Amino acid sequence: MSRRGRVTVGVLVGVFILFTLLGWGIDAYTDYLWFSEVQFTQVFSGVLVTKLLLFLAVGAAMALIVGANLYLAYRLRPLLRPHSQEQATLERYRMVLAPRLGTWITAVSIIIGFFAGLSAQSRWSDWMLFRNGGDFGQTDPQFNVDIGFYVFDFPLLRYLLGVAFTAVVLSVLGALAVHYIFGGVRLQGVGDRMTTAARAHLTTLVAVFVLLKAVAYVLDRRALLLEQHVSPGLYGAGYTDVNALLPAKEILAYISIVVAVAIIVFSNAVMRNLVWPGVSLALLAISAVAIGGIYPLAVQNFQVKPSLFDKERPYIEKSIAATRDAFGLAGTKVNEYTPTSGNPPADLPADTSAQNVRLIDPQLVSQAFTQSQQSRGFYDFGEKLDVDRYTVNGKTQDYVVGAREINDDKLSAQQRNWLNRHTVYTHGYGLVAAPANEVCGGTGLPYFVSGFLGKSTTAGSCSAASDQIKTDQPRIYYGEQSTEYAIVGQSDKNKNPVEFDRPQEQNADASVNYTYDGKGGVEIGSFFRRLVFAVKNTESNFLLSDAVNSDSRLMYIREPRERVQKVAPFLTIDGDPYPAVVGGKIVWILDGYTTAQTYPYSQKINLATETRDELTGTGSFPLARDDVNYMRNSVKATVDAYDGTVTLYQFDDQDPVLKAWNKAFGGNLIQPKSKIPAELTEHFRYPADMFKVQRNLLTKFHVTNAQTFFNGDDFWQVPNAPDAPQSGVKQPPFYLNVKLPTQTDTSFQLTSGVTPANRENMSALISASYDKGNPKLEVLELPDQTVVPGPIQVHRLMVNNARISQDLTLLSRNGQATVLYGNLISLPLNKDILYVEPVYVKSTQANAPPLLQKVLMSYGDGSKVVLEDNLTEGLKALAELGKTGTTTNPGTTTNPGTTPPSTQPTTPPTGLPGDLATAAADVDKAIENVRNAQKSGDFATYGEALKQLDEAMNRFQQAQGATASTAPSVAPSPSAGG
Repeated sequence: MSRRGRVTVGVLVGVFILFTLLGWGIDAYTDYLWFSEVQFTQVFSGVLVTKLLLFLAVGAAMALIVGANLYLAYRLRPLLRPHSQEQATLERYRMVLAPRLGTWITAVSIIIGFFAGLSAQSRWSDWMLFRNGGDFGQTDPQFNVDIGFYVFDFPLLRYLLGVAFTAVVLSVLGALAVHYIFGGVRLQGVGDRMTTAARAHLTTLVAVFVLLKAVAYVLDRRALLLEQHVSPGLYGAGYTDVNALLPAKEILAYISIVVAVAIIVFSNAVMRNLVWPGVSLALLAISAVAIGGIYPLAVQNFQVKPSLFDKERPYIEKSIAATRDAFGLAGTKVNEYTPTSGNPPADLPADTSAQNVRLIDPQLVSQAFTQSQQSRGFYDFGEKLDVDRYTVNGKTQDYVVGAREINDDKLSAQQRNWLNRHTVYTHGYGLVAAPANEVCGGTGLPYFVSGFLGKSTTAGSCSAASDQIKTDQPRIYYGEQSTEYAIVGQSDKNKNPVEFDRPQEQNADASVNYTYDGKGGVEIGSFFRRLVFAVKNTESNFLLSDAVNSDSRLMYIREPRERVQKVAPFLTIDGDPYPAVVGGKIVWILDGYTTAQTYPYSQKINLATETRDELTGTGSFPLARDDVNYMRNSVKATVDAYDGTVTLYQFDDQDPVLKAWNKAFGGNLIQPKSKIPAELTEHFRYPADMFKVQRNLLTKFHVTNAQTFFNGDDFWQVPNAPDAPQSGVKQPPFYLNVKLPTQTDTSFQLTSGVTPANRENMSALISASYDKGNPKLEVLELPDQTVVPGPIQVHRLMVNNARISQDLTLLSRNGQATVLYGNLISLPLNKDILYVEPVYVKSTQANAPPLLQKVLMSYGDGSKVVLEDNLTEGLKALAELGKTGTTTNPGTTTNPGTTPPSTQPTTPPTGLPGDLATAAADVDKAIENVRNAQKSGDFATYGEALKQLDEAMNRFQQAQGATASTAPSVAPSPSAGG
C-alpha cells in the first residue's frame, strides 16, 4: 500500500474510533446527568465500574493466557528444522511473522481479550450477586446446600468455567498453529512429528482441559437440581439422576483427574509419545458414554419406567414443595366452596359485594373518558384505564381512573413542529376517576367524580358538581405517554409562561399557560450541556432556538416504567403501572419483582408466556421473555408525575435477593418498609403479573399429593376470553372491592376463575389481596361432583338465550352499531356464584365511543339470566326470579316489582313469527336440558346438551335472519341508550 493509502486508512480508522468514543462518552455523560437528577448515582457508578472491571479483568486474563501460550510456543521452536517441501512452504510465513512476532501476538491477544471482555461485562449482575449474596436459610433437598449457593454463586461459577474452557481451547489452537509454522509440529519428513518441547506444551494444555472437565462434572451434579428430569415434566433430579447420574458424574470427575495426570506423565516422562495419552482420552470418552449415558439410560428403562410413580414419588414431592416456596404459593389458603345452584335469594339486591361488582370495563371506556374529559384534541387517556379504590363521601369503593396526558400523535400538523412538541405541549393535566359500578343514566357514559377541567365538553356527559378526589398538583410531566423529551422552566422574552397548561374555565377556547417550577429535569443552561444534548438528539435547536435559555431544564426518560427500570435494572417491572392521588399529588405506582433462574427443584416458567392475556399490549406492557423459577414482589416503586422523583420501597423485607441487591448498591438504595406512607399503602394493590404467574402455577400446584399430581386428573386451566374463546388469549383477572364468602371484611383484590383441564365448567375461584400489608392468596375450590358453569359457558348461555339474543340484536340497530362485551365477572356469594357482564354498544359512526347500555347477569347454574339497564335493576330482577322460583324461562328481561312470565320451555314464545317462535322454544328446551345435565353431574350428558344447544341456536339465528330480511327494522327503546 502506498504512503497516501496508509494515511487515508489511518484517518478513516481514527475518525471511526473518535465518533465511537464520542457517542459512548455522550451517552455516559447524559446518563450520569439523569441519574444525578433522580439521585441514584450509586446505580450508575456501581454498574459502570463493575462492567469496566469485568471487562478489564476477564479481557486481560484471556489475553494474557492466549498471548503467553503463543509466545511460549514460539520460544519452544526448534532451532534446526529438517529440509522438506513442507518447511520450504512455511518459510514465507515465518519471514512475515518473525520480525514483528511480538506485535502479531499482542494484536491477536488484544482482539481475543476485547471480545472476551465484552462478553464478561454483561455478567455484571452475576458478579454483584456473587459478591453480596447471603444465605436463604433453606437448603436444597438433595445435597443440603443452602439455596443461596445456587442463586448467588452457581451462575458466576458456570460462566467462569466456560471462560476457562474457552481460554484453553484458544490456547491449544493458537499454540498448535505456532508450533506448526515454526517447525515444532510436522506433517512430513523422517523422525518424530512433534518435538519434545511442543509435545510437553500441548499435552499440558490438554491435561488442563481435562482437569477443567473434572470441575465441570462436579458443577454438573449441582446443575441436575435445576434441569427438567422428574416425571411428569417437573424440574429437579429424579430417581435416575440421583441413583445413576450423580454417582456417574462423580466417577467421571475422578477419571478425568487420573486421565489428566496420565497425559502429562506418559507423554513426557514414560512413553514420550502421544499413544497412551490418546488412549487415555479415548477411555475418558468411552467412560463418559458408558457411565454417564448408557448406564443411566438402562436404569431409566429397566428400573424406573416399569414402576415410574413409585420411583419418582419423593422427587415429585420435592418439586411441588420447592415450586410452591419459590413462587410464594406455600401459604395459599384453600377453602371448600359448595354452591347450592338454587334460586337467587330475596336479599340479593342488598348484598354489599353484589352492589360493588365492577361494571365499567377499563379496556372499553378509554375512548369515552377521552371524549368526555378531553377538553383538547391532543389529550388522551391511553388504550386501557386502571382500577383503584378511593373513599368519597365516607364510602370506599373501586374507581376506574385515568391520567389525562398529551398524545403527540394527536397534535395537529401546525402543533407538531419542534418548538410546540418540546417546549409548549409538555404535560398533561389531572386524574380522572369514575365509580366502577355505575354510569350516567340514559347515556352509558361513566359518572365522573374527579379531574375534569371546568365544565364537561361533551354534550350529555355527566359529572359531579365539584372535584371529590382533589389534587394540589394536577400536572403530569411524567406519564405513560411521555415518550418525547420536554424542555421546561423557561419563559418568553417578556417573562410570560409558554407551556400550555389547560383551557380557561370561563372560555374553553382560550388557554392558561404555565412555567414549570419543580425540581425535575436536567439543567441545560450552559452552552456545553446544550451542545451535548444537541449532539445526542441530533437537534440544532438546542443551540439556535431562543426557547432554550439559562432557565431551561430538559426532561427525558419520562415514562414511569422505563424510569424505574433504569434506576433498578435488577428488577422486573410489572406491566401495568397505575396513577393514584397521594398527598395531593399524582404519583405512578409500580410493582417490582426480584427473580432467579437457579432455585433447585422449582418449576421454570417463561414470564412473557405466563403473563400474556387479553389485555397484554393494549395498555398493559408485555414482560421480557425471561425464564425464571423464583419470583417475589419485593419492591413497590413510585414516580412523581410532576417532578419525576423515583422512590423504591422494600415490600418483602425477607427476600434474600433484594437484600443482596440493596447491599450491592450501598445499602440505602431501597427505603425500608417502615417508611412507606400510610396514604400510599391504601393504594397498593396485588400486582397483576405476579397474580397471573401464581394463578397459572396453581392450576397444577394446588395439588400437593404426589399420586394425584402424577395422574394429572385434578389439574385446572385458565379459561380463554369468554366472548372470544377461539382466540386463544386468556381471560385476565379482575380487581374487585368485595367480600368473598370465606372473608370477614371487604377488601380490594384480584379474582379469577379456573376450569378443569380440557373442560369449561367452573373448578375454583382464586383471589389475591393484602392482609395488613402481607400478600394473601386464597382458593375457593368447588367439589368435583358439582357442575357449575365456567366463564365461557355462562357467556354462551346468556347470549344464546332466545329473548336475550333478540334484545342484543336490537341493540346492534340492524348493523348500525356493534355490540361489545365487557369483563365477565364471576363473583362467589354465600350461596352461589353471581355472573355480571356489561354490554357496550359502539356506533359505526367515526370516533364513537362504546357506551354501556345493558348488563347481562346470571346466577347459579346459568338458568337465571336477565338483561337490565344497570346493576341495581339486574339484582332486583334476579331476586324476583328467585321469589317465583321460575327456572323455565331464563333470560326474560324483567322490571323491578313485576312477576316474570312462567312460560314452559316447550311453548313457543308469544309475539314471534312461527318459525322464529319454534326455534326460540327449541333453544329454551336446550337450555333446560343443559341445566338438568349440570345438576346430574354427568359430563357426557352435559357435553351432549351443550352440543344440542349450539345446534338450536344456529337454527334460531337462521330463522331470525330470515325474519329480519322480511320485517321492518325495529328501533331500540330509549332505555337501550338510543
